[in-house]
Amino acid sequence: MSKPRLFPLIPRFAAALALLLFVAGCTTTPPETMLAVPAAPQKYAAVVIDGSSGKTLFEVNSTAPRYPASLTKMMTLYLLFEALESGRISKQTQIPVSANAARQPPTKLRFRRGETIDVESAIRAIVVKSANDVAVAVAEYLGGSEDAFAATMTARARQLGMRSTVFRNASGLPDGVQQTTARDMAVLGMALRARFPQHFHYFSENDFMFRGRLVRGHNDMLGRVRGVNGIKTGYIRASGFNIVTSYDADGRRLILVVMGADSARQRNDHVEALIQRSLATASAATTRLLYAQEQ
Repeated sequence: MSKPRLFPLIPRFAAALALLLFVAGCTTTPPETMLAVPAAPQKYAAVVIDGSSGKTLFEVNSTAPRYPASLTKMMTLYLLFEALESGRISKQTQIPVSANAARQPPTKLRFRRGETIDVESAIRAIVVKSANDVAVAVAEYLGGSEDAFAATMTARARQLGMRSTVFRNASGLPDGVQQTTARDMAVLGMALRARFPQHFHYFSENDFMFRGRLVRGHNDMLGRVRGVNGIKTGYIRASGFNIVTSYDADGRRLILVVMGADSARQRNDHVEALIQRSLATASAATTRLLYAQEQ
């Protein structure tokens, strides 16, 4: 099977979604409403977006440059889902693992050069294990080279409205030029949920079977808070602990991004606190509205 070429078109709704997010609330959350910060100021960034209205509910340093780490793989998966939707590949398509892909540092599935992985297993390996070898194999297969694929990732980011993101690789491994913002990651998280609802269930998986063994994941928010249904974690030393989290319960939809935390536990505690804060704020606003209507 010949290697598919990445296609340039993107649904208009995705660009509209990104525009909505940037127009909605651009002010920084006042200091008196901030929660305990889990990171040094030069690394910390956070944003909470109402997934139904696009309104910004909370933000601190949301447009400051940050290293995405493995949040990068969200865009790798976006392009992989596009290739699936176009029919250029199927879930059974075998992706070869090159020597370059095989020698990527952990985390990875430890493929040898010349081995292959089917597309569906590749999706799970990237989501659950955050496998760097698989992310590079996907990039080389779809883009011809990882550099070419990264250029397409950046171009797609611009089309989605991610104005401050530059991708240099498909995995998120350290690269000083590869940068993003918390707001851009929120745009990407919402675009994945809106554009590929039929594939979004992968982001809620915290383990999968591969070649007879159970592969466990890193996203401890899954199962911790009712309503959390993805999406992706990330860490490199330069970035700290990052996460994009999707919440969907009781008629409320949120996308939360926390970047730069000192530990996974502090990051997760902060996300949970932001969810509780956002839901409480919305409940209070509803109560005020009902009271006003009764007067």
